[in-house]
Order: sequence, then structure tokens, then C-alpha cells
Amino acid sequence: MSTIVLRSGNVARLTIRAGPSIGGPVIFRSAVASSRTFSIFTMARIQSNSTSQSSQSSLSLQPRVREAEKSQGPVVGSEGKGVEGPHYQDQASHNILSDASTTGAWTMFNPIYTEKELNTVQVVGRAPVTFGDKAAHKTVKFLRKCFDFITGYTPYEVPASVLAQKPIPIAELRSKGKLLSDQKWLFRIILLESIAGVPGMVGGTLRHLRSMRLLRRDGGWIHSLLEEAENERMHLLTFMTIAQPGIFTRALVLAAQGVFYNAFFLTYLISPRIAHRFVGALEEEAVRTYTHCISDMEAGLIPEWKDLPAPAIAIDYWRLPANSSLLDVIRAVRADEATHRFVNHSLANLDQKRDFNPFALSEASPEERGTKWGYTREESAKFALEQQQKLMAASAKSTELVQ
Repeated sequence: MSTIVLRSGNVARLTIRAGPSIGGPVIFRSAVASSRTFSIFTMARIQSNSTSQSSQSSLSLQPRVREAEKSQGPVVGSEGKGVEGPHYQDQASHNILSDASTTGAWTMFNPIYTEKELNTVQVVGRAPVTFGDKAAHKTVKFLRKCFDFITGYTPYEVPASVLAQKPIPIAELRSKGKLLSDQKWLFRIILLESIAGVPGMVGGTLRHLRSMRLLRRDGGWIHSLLEEAENERMHLLTFMTIAQPGIFTRALVLAAQGVFYNAFFLTYLISPRIAHRFVGALEEEAVRTYTHCISDMEAGLIPEWKDLPAPAIAIDYWRLPANSSLLDVIRAVRADEATHRFVNHSLANLDQKRDFNPFALSEASPEERGTKWGYTREESAKFALEQQQKLMAASAKSTELVQ
């Protein structure tokens, strides 16, 4: 049977919204709260097992629970190397709090791509329409020029005649400012990723506070935005394993992050729509930058990275093959940026106060995320309805199988 993947934490109880809002009227079923994904069949089986126990007896008195408590096996979770720091449930004989090598799988949704999906990512952009769109795009273009100047980046395409030379005059091209060295690429990427994790956290924080202030549910926005922020942070942690930023880089990160956080905070308070459009345009530039980096690597213009293996944290986070290279990592990072581009442009087209997040239950296909700038509001409504129908059909089918 086919399975429908549920995005954890985003499936709410019965909800009916009035008016032409995305996701309403929509019926959501409660699901298992977890940072992983479950198929509908597995959910139904779990619920069936839980309801088969006597509802009159205390949970602590049930034999099944007593046996589980007496067992000496591992606690909830899975043993093995993860992608994040120590967790209080980790079992170890040494002091894990002081061991920097201790890891645990405590991240949110992990993006996993096939080779075909990685190859579908394209450099696409959305033409600005409204005044807010134009303001967001012009701001991004201005910041891009400043960023290029600071990092010494030039969007130069090396002619085929130069690439045909044996050997390629890499040192000469770098001295003329037409190519970035491996260290300059790392400098640019670290600056980019240290700032890229800000918008999702700001948006998630403000929507979290708004949800509590208005005493109403959020409609799936918070989780997706925090997921985006963590994904960008994992990009930074990945590249930090092969780079050691100096005082100058750290000072730039500190200054840029402080200014950008407050500026984006105010922007999101005034107009969430413009803020999401800004992030969508920013991610367009990120995809363009990583595409240029991948092109240089494939052309042999960054020889220092030719045989560099993928960091262990990247292999674990994106579930890459053990023999993956740094090129595979950067292609996965680019696919993530394409997803952020798609999601933010789509969110910018919604009613910021009334619409549900159409990607709360399921994400669009990697092919769509890689080749389209995003969904219009009508396309988001259609996508949300399709996912709801698939969810309910699969739920009904799994219930029949269990019975």
C-alpha cells in the first residue's frame, strides 16, 4: 500500500475555519508527536495497540509497562551517532557533559535526497510585482553587491578555451580576482550561513508569541520556520568542520548577525509578507552562489576540494553514502536552499493572518521545489486539499486493514 508521510508536530485536531483561507475548512487528525515521520498504517497500528489495553486500569499497573520499566535496555530513542550535541537520555559511563565528541540525533526534520532529486535544482527566480516585492528584491540585490565586495566574489564564467588548457591557469585566474580560492569560498559560505539561519528563527519566534497572545493555533507556520532555521544552522556546522574562522570572520559574523536580526525582526513585525518575499529572493541568490561553486568544482577549478571527503556530520544529517565527497554535500545544501526559496515565496503569497501553512502536512516534491520559484495562493490551496484527501483516504484504508 502507499504511505503518506506526516510532518510531525503539525497535524492538529479537528479544526474548521470559515472564509476562503488556505486549509479551511480542513479536518486534521491528531498524530503521534515526534521529530520523525510515520506512515498512516503504522499510526493506526500504534493506536490500535494502545486502545486494546484496559482503559479502567492505571498505566503504571499494566504488566507490559512494568516489564518495560524493569528492562535494562536503552531508553526511548535509538543508539548510534547523531548530528547534534549530548542529550540527557544518552547512556554513557563517562561524563557526557564535558565530552565534546558526544553526539545525539536530536535535530528536527532531516532532508534526504536521491541523486535524481539533487540534479533537478535550477537557478530560477520570481519577477517582482508589487511595491513590496520590488523593495525586497532591490534590498537583496544591494546586500548581494556588498557581500560580493566583502568576500571578493565575481560571478565570472571561465571560457571553454581556458578550461581546455593543460593545466588550467588557476593561480593566474585567482590573482586577477576571477576565481575564489578554497579558503575564500569557505569565508563566503560561513558568512552566508551564519546569517541565513536568522529569518526562520525570527519568523518562528514572532508567530509563536502571536499564537500565545491571541490564544489561537498557528496553522503549521511555526514548525516549518524553525525547521528552516535549524537546517541553515546545520549548513554552518557542516562547513565549520573544514574551516577555522579567524577573529576578523567572527567579528563580521557578530556584527552582521546583530544588525540583520533586529532589522528582520522589525520587518516581520511590520509586514510578514515582505519579509518572506525577501527571504525567497535571498535564497534565489544562495542557489545561484552554490550552483557557481558546484560548477567550479566539477570543472576542477577548486583542486583543494577534489578528493575531500564529506564531513561525518553531513553524512549523518543528509544520510549520504559513506564514500560521499564534499561536492555531494554542497549539492545537498543547494537543494535545501531551493526548498527555502520555494517555501518562502509560497508563504509570501498567502494571507498572513488567516491561511494555514500548506506544507504543514507534507512538502511539495523535490522536483517542484528545485525547478519552481514557489506556489501561488491558488496552487497552495489546491496542494493542501490534495494532501488532505490523500491523508484521509490512506487513513480509511489503513483502518480497514487493521480491522
